Amino acid sequence: MLHSLLSNISSTAIFIIVLSILIIVHEWGHFITAKRLGFKVEEFSLGFGPKLFSCMHNGTEYMIKLIPLGGYVKMFGDDRSQCRGVPEEFYSQPPGHRALVVLNGPVVNFILAYVCLFFVFILGYPDLSTKIGVLSDGYPAKEAGLQVGDKIIRINGQAIDGWTALQNKISTSEEPNLVIELLRDGQPMQKTVVPRIEKTKNIFGQMKETHIMGIRPSEEIVTFKYSPGMAFVKAYEKLAEITTLTYKSFYFMLTGSMSAKDSMTGPIGIFYIVKSAAEMGFSHLLFILGVISASLAIFNLLPVIPLDGGHLLLLAIEKIRGKALPAKIDEYIARIGFSLIICLAIFVFYSDFSRFGWIDKLKHLIPFK
Repeated sequence: MLHSLLSNISSTAIFIIVLSILIIVHEWGHFITAKRLGFKVEEFSLGFGPKLFSCMHNGTEYMIKLIPLGGYVKMFGDDRSQCRGVPEEFYSQPPGHRALVVLNGPVVNFILAYVCLFFVFILGYPDLSTKIGVLSDGYPAKEAGLQVGDKIIRINGQAIDGWTALQNKISTSEEPNLVIELLRDGQPMQKTVVPRIEKTKNIFGQMKETHIMGIRPSEEIVTFKYSPGMAFVKAYEKLAEITTLTYKSFYFMLTGSMSAKDSMTGPIGIFYIVKSAAEMGFSHLLFILGVISASLAIFNLLPVIPLDGGHLLLLAIEKIRGKALPAKIDEYIARIGFSLIICLAIFVFYSDFSRFGWIDKLKHLIPFK
């Protein structure tokens, strides 16, 4: 029981540290850009709610607040109705400068994601090994003589590093036969497999034709280390892949072909993801930090107030019109945006509670009549 308690305390501390890094980096992007462009920054806060700690430095109050689920940077003159035309005020600056301040929060999150992924590929990128854990009856792999425990090293002469590469090679292959080179008890062997073509759902819930051998991985985790030069390229490729998949996910959720409930996660889901990654080692935790940082940047760029993307949309309209939208319209847009974000937050929290069994536990604790 003591071990479990200490483990949960440690996991919670790591979660708070990871979340704080993401928030500080994001808000620092806004903060440093504003300072460089001559804006006056009044407050830099990590968290919301009651103030736990604060100090003044160069005209800015730095604060740590009780609830570490966000943060903000408050700028002088960021209320249009109270602007006096002082140069340091937010609304006294041109739209281009204000847009840079807004944009650089997500940009710095992308930079953090790239740096994390770069070091992951140097320290060791985690993946499942190519060792076969399960063979499905009636499928080509078993019929061709592959066995549980076989480790696939090449397909049609191409070296295979991990299970992800193995899956991609099989599913996208246009060749009718796959020549599988493998190791069985340390001895090299070769088998020829004719994959079956089936219609299956991809990660976006779409039905697609794919090549299947009928194998599943073992639970063996391996890490692949690269030189700094290769890590530079691999990090870019992985970040591009994460970004593309995230935007595709948003599109398919909006069109209804992908379940939002099963695909989106909030603070509770992130806690369990971070906890699992921390247990697997620093490289895994760094990878998850990079993925979440990229996801945070992408989410913040959605064109909805109060997200950064919503503010950028209004600034683009202001630039095109030559003047800002009327204050009343700004207010209505902000209200609608806040309502959408609150509804989304409730939905995400409910999904997390449901996914991790918290709702069932509450039902047992609270007697409903």
